[in-house]
Amino acid sequence: MNKIGLIIRREFLTRVRKKTFLIMTIIGPLLMGALFVAPILIAQQTSETSVIQVLDETGLFYQSLQSSDDIQYEFIEPLQSDDPDERLEYLDKRKTELNSEEIYALLYIPCGYHCDLNYIEKSIQIFTENTVSLGVKSKLQRTLEKELERLKLTRAGVNLEEIESAKTSVTISTIALTGDEEVEQSSELSTVVGLLAAFLIYLFIFLYGAQVMRGVIEEKSGKVVEVIVSSVRPFQLLMGKIVGVALVGLAQFTLWVILTTAIVSLASAFFGSNLDPEALSTAQNAAETSEALRFFNLLQSINFPLIVGSFLFYFLGGYLMYGALFAAIGSAVDSEADTQQFMLPVTVPLILAIIVGQTIIEQPDSALAFWFSIIPLTSPVVMMIRVVMGVAPWELALSMICLIGGFMGTVWLASRVYRVGILMHGKKVSYGELWKWIKYKG
Repeated sequence: MNKIGLIIRREFLTRVRKKTFLIMTIIGPLLMGALFVAPILIAQQTSETSVIQVLDETGLFYQSLQSSDDIQYEFIEPLQSDDPDERLEYLDKRKTELNSEEIYALLYIPCGYHCDLNYIEKSIQIFTENTVSLGVKSKLQRTLEKELERLKLTRAGVNLEEIESAKTSVTISTIALTGDEEVEQSSELSTVVGLLAAFLIYLFIFLYGAQVMRGVIEEKSGKVVEVIVSSVRPFQLLMGKIVGVALVGLAQFTLWVILTTAIVSLASAFFGSNLDPEALSTAQNAAETSEALRFFNLLQSINFPLIVGSFLFYFLGGYLMYGALFAAIGSAVDSEADTQQFMLPVTVPLILAIIVGQTIIEQPDSALAFWFSIIPLTSPVVMMIRVVMGVAPWELALSMICLIGGFMGTVWLASRVYRVGILMHGKKVSYGELWKWIKYKG
């Protein structure tokens, strides 16, 4: 056991002293912090006002095209003439004014024959020196479409007040019955948290499992392993390497959480102290404040201690299980290019778990969800989705027990391959050869 501890210490210290570990430990929290800080910075930036000249020959859109903080409308007096050529010449003259840097675009609404609304909706044009931004174009389209719909309904004799009063927006609140308490929850928020946790486990298993495989290949190709196995048993070397890299992953993940929390807290305190109270009072009305409070209440309704505990367990269990398989693959080949033929059977369950996760979101209590959260090869990803949405304690316990059993089985299987493959050089290994290694006695 002391030898395994020495190997764990060697693997851990070797990796945490590398520049890549330090760089990723710093970059990770900065990127995560940027995701939280960027919206605050964007919200504080004052957008430039785009001046749009409007040549409305119909005279129908003066009331609907109201200037705002981002778009200012300047209406041009249309030419009072029935000659189409004169109106086009007048339009061309107005186009020349677009050379001015103060004018963003020219919106042209032609009248056509008796200002037919069907003609107008297909004939509106916007002229600009450069490309019109998608946001400006979308806002113009929504405004004009809404006004044209109102005009058509009015001309058809439809009572607009009755239509407005008939519009309905249904909001369904999800109430979880936990004992004697009723707690409001959000299915959307739970789905996002579950998918994020599942994806992180999927990512970490691949990331650190690949590190184990590359480390085995490097030691094997450099003949270092031949010296090491003269002092320790192959099984001890395998366990020391897997656990050592696992501790590296836990250390890096812990540092990410601590540094990200610190960055977000400092940024929130800094930007919060520099916000304009008057701007906040005008921008945040009672409805927005109510929605913000509701969001934080929904966030507090999520059982984060259970999620964090489950995440650590399934991350460690999933990594240790797949890490053993990755180590076995590394011991069976001489170079990383030769690993492709053995990677597919190992990676398919993880990829399948991510794909099935899309369906499990809709039916978290289905038979498919149950079995994929029990099978050790897929449970680290699938069970994290179900934990957030609520799962029976006995199902969670059964899944954990099966994962522990799966880890012990894969370690035994991997050790049978590892003890032979680690000393094998210059031979292309097949699945039949691996089966022979597993059956070797001694």
